[in-house]
Amino acid sequence: MLIKNYTKTKKKCRVTFKYPNQEHAGSARLAGEFNHWSTTDTPMKRLKDGSFSVTISLIAGCSYTFRYVLDESIWVNDPEADEYVANEHGETNSVVIL
Repeated sequence: MLIKNYTKTKKKCRVTFKYPNQEHAGSARLAGEFNHWSTTDTPMKRLKDGSFSVTISLIAGCSYTFRYVLDESIWVNDPEADEYVANEHGETNSVVIL
């Protein structure tokens, strides 16, 4: 799930990335173009319902590809992403459009 909150000037957007975690993973990280696909830079917080969440600021008017990394090795897409695009690994990446 993606929750978008734009600044008054609409130059930036605070995006909350929330992953439902049906897999019951112990940890999750957000990896994407905005953090150079780092699997360590953007850890997600586990919520009481077992889902994971993190909020980051991004430049509005752009789109960004991303995926969630569960338990440090399982790459998954957001089930409610704005769209999906093919990647060089023969899979797809989630896309958030701002």
